[in-house]
Amino acid sequence: MPDITVRGAVLQSLRPWLWAALLAVSALPVAAQDGTTGPAPDNAQDRRYGSGWDCDPGFRLADGACLALDIPENAYATGRAHGTGWACRHGYRERRDATCEAIAIPANAFLDASGLGWDCARGYSKRGDGCALIEVPANGYLSDSRIGPGWACERGHVAQAGACVAIVIPENAYATNATHGAAWRCERGFVQTGGRCDPVPVPANAFLDGRAHGPGWRCERGFQARQEGCIAIVLPRNAHLDRSGNRWQCDRGFQLSEGGLCTLTR
Repeated sequence: MPDITVRGAVLQSLRPWLWAALLAVSALPVAAQDGTTGPAPDNAQDRRYGSGWDCDPGFRLADGACLALDIPENAYATGRAHGTGWACRHGYRERRDATCEAIAIPANAFLDASGLGWDCARGYSKRGDGCALIEVPANGYLSDSRIGPGWACERGHVAQAGACVAIVIPENAYATNATHGAAWRCERGFVQTGGRCDPVPVPANAFLDGRAHGPGWRCERGFQARQEGCIAIVLPRNAHLDRSGNRWQCDRGFQLSEGGLCTLTR
C-alpha cells in the first residue's frame, strides 16, 4: 500500500515535465515539415523577426524550395499561401483559363471604383450592355437618383406619361414639387375646399393656427372655443388658467366640486 502511494506521488510530481516534453516533441515535426528552418534557399529571405525564412513575392513553398508562380499577364502576386497566389490588376477580371482580360467599357461609360465593372456617365443610363442617352422632357432636369427614369420635373410640374405637365394651381396656393402626395397646398390663412383655397374665417379673440387639423384658428389666451367663436373664460374662485390658456383648473389644495366650484380638498 505505501509503495502505491509513493509511485502515485512520483507520477504526480513528474506530470508537468511530461506535458512539457510531449509539447516539445510534437512541435519538432511541424518545424521540419514547413520547410522554413535552416538556411534560406533561392528566392527566399530571412524573416525580419524570429527565426526561419519566407519565399519572395511571386514564389511559393513546395518541397522545401521556393518555386516561381505562373502569374499571367496583367496580374500580380498576392503573397497568400492559399488560392492561386495571384490576382488580376485593377480594370481586369479573371477568366476560367487562368488569364486576366480587360473589362470592356462601352461608350459613354467609365470604370467604376472597384475596378471590376463600369458605370454610365452622367446623362446616360444602363441599358443592356451599353449606356443609352437619357431623354429629359421639357420642364425637366437630370436627376441623381439611381431609380426612376433618370430625370425629374421642375417645380410647378408633375411627371405624366414621360412628360412634365404643368400643375394647375388655384389662387392663394403654391406648388409643393413633391414626388408623391399633394401637388399644391393653400397659403397660410387659407383652407382647401375641393379644388380651391378659401380664406379661413377667424373669429374675434382668435388667431390663425397652422396645425393640419382643426378649423385653422385658435382662441387667444383667456378664451375658449364655443361653436364658431371664442368666448371669455370666467374663472371661479381658487382657480387659474391651465397651460393651454384656453381652459382652467383648480388651484393646488382645491378640487372641482359637482357645482363647478373649487372647494378645499379634505
